Amino acid sequence: MGRGGGGGGSSAKAAVKKALGEMDFNSSGGAVNWFPGHMAAATRVIRDRLKVSDLVIEVRDSRIPLSSANADLQPHLSKKKRVIALNKKDLANPNVMHKWTHYFDSRGQDCLPINAHSKSSVKKLLDLAELKLKEKISREPTLLVMVVGVPNVGKSALINSIHQIASSRFPVQEKIKRATVGPLPGVTQDIAGFKIAHHPSIYVLDTPGVLVPSIPDIETGLKLALAGSVKDSVVGEERIAQYLLAKKSKNTILKIFRPKKKPPNVSDILYIEDMVTEVQRALYFSLSEFDGNVENENDLECLIEQQFEALQKALKIPHKSSEARIMVSKKFLTLFRTGKLGPFILDDVPEVNTAS
Repeated sequence: MGRGGGGGGSSAKAAVKKALGEMDFNSSGGAVNWFPGHMAAATRVIRDRLKVSDLVIEVRDSRIPLSSANADLQPHLSKKKRVIALNKKDLANPNVMHKWTHYFDSRGQDCLPINAHSKSSVKKLLDLAELKLKEKISREPTLLVMVVGVPNVGKSALINSIHQIASSRFPVQEKIKRATVGPLPGVTQDIAGFKIAHHPSIYVLDTPGVLVPSIPDIETGLKLALAGSVKDSVVGEERIAQYLLAKKSKNTILKIFRPKKKPPNVSDILYIEDMVTEVQRALYFSLSEFDGNVENENDLECLIEQQFEALQKALKIPHKSSEARIMVSKKFLTLFRTGKLGPFILDDVPEVNTAS
């Protein structure tokens, strides 16, 4: 019954979003807050350094182009020459990505989807940055480019790629120090400057990932947790996995998780592919057989419970295990975060006012 199409899609989507904010695993868990001491100190220094920066590269996660913006820093960033680098574009849905670039373009904001591990992608970002600095390059002896963003959006990976490109493009005297890169949010805890060019001297500042002291919107906090910008231990893997399952409304998830037609492979080499296929199949059939109403909180919670059971079987996790739910959640989140379940963009593109 809950498969209406056409004009009913947007109303169903709105209803699902409303339900997500009211569901027990959202409301009872409270707001998502993670603001360790080093973030408070770093935020003060970042604001201070922004005053003397010639250009800011604000790195965001392509999967959450709005949710991964630090709201407290936006008033300061909007006053600077800025390029928004939407990193991890390989994990984002390309069919939706162009809508986001159009959105930022309509607001007069330079924006470029990138993959921080791809030199060709980073070169395009550098070309855009040089274009933004063109008039200053001709008259200033020293320029400062600041890289900012919330935790785990790929700032340090971007810095390292810039180093590799700069070392071959410019005569750099001193040995370049690589930025520390880790899979956990909050790895970079100091603000470090890196000289990448002479004539003029160009310095790039890598900064720690900083969040706002309090994330008032529960769903924004869960999106940040889902993308890995908040430590899993702060929110809980099960809560994050529940949110992911709830976020994907029935009509959307059936398309994304539709299983591949080829049968599962028994080869050890393709074990991961087979596991992904089993997960997709489990989610697809649990959703296709669901006869409840996703607009109803109780029905949606029942659906999520059925999905957890289906995932546990697909991931071959023993039912008697006391930590089965956590194990299911961790494996499911890993598949999502590494793009094994397909590309996603969790934020909805805001309506662009085309009125003149």
